[in-house]
Amino acid sequence: MRKEEFVVGDYVHVYNRGNRKQNIFNNEKDMWRFLQGLRFFNDKHSSLNILRQITSSKVKEAVEVKLQQQPDSVFRIGWPKDWPEKDPLVKILCYCLMPNHFHLLLQEISEGGISKFMQKLSGGYTKYFNIKHKEVGRVFQGSYKCRTVKENQFYLEYLSVYIQVKNVLELFPGGIEEALKDIDEAFEFAGIYKFSSLPDFIGKRKSLIIDTDIFGDIFSNTEDYKKFAKEIIESRKYSILEELKIDEE
Repeated sequence: MRKEEFVVGDYVHVYNRGNRKQNIFNNEKDMWRFLQGLRFFNDKHSSLNILRQITSSKVKEAVEVKLQQQPDSVFRIGWPKDWPEKDPLVKILCYCLMPNHFHLLLQEISEGGISKFMQKLSGGYTKYFNIKHKEVGRVFQGSYKCRTVKENQFYLEYLSVYIQVKNVLELFPGGIEEALKDIDEAFEFAGIYKFSSLPDFIGKRKSLIIDTDIFGDIFSNTEDYKKFAKEIIESRKYSILEELKIDEE
């Protein structure tokens, strides 16, 4: 898919899947590593070796523990004191990781920021994955795909639900059709999925990855977002995003 042109201020839905539709995450540790990349590669100063520095230092504490435990470097530890002050390339508004693909909602805040960020994120994760799993070659199915949302608040709201709720419900036992039979139970299921930003939106944790200012201006509290997201899923209003859907083939 051809990348669209976008400028500073644009909101961009970014997607990629595994090469030949294979998994890009073999286990939870792979997913935590990708989330570390979301945090630490989003900086004008960082290089592809930045995560090696993290895991070889005293920040290593939780990286090698049980797969079920999240690394502190994703959610709790501040920016390393010996690094330059963080200078983000993009704003990360929400995300979701699935076994063979990922979705991101980004805002371009510096010229070329999204391209630079995605180059570092994809390259860094590919290097990690191939070393960790003794593989060679591409992990992702070519370059990332993207679709510009511009400044339409209506689509931003719906797209956030599509990315971090609807996608997770595909993992619900029986799929989204079964999830729709009890939206409250389904939403609880989505709300504890560790590899999307929904837990941050509904107050279950505080992320060091995402910027909540934009959606914080739209929704006054977490209950408002829960109510909105449930209504969108239950009424299938997310289908309005078909015109913005990224070609996933």
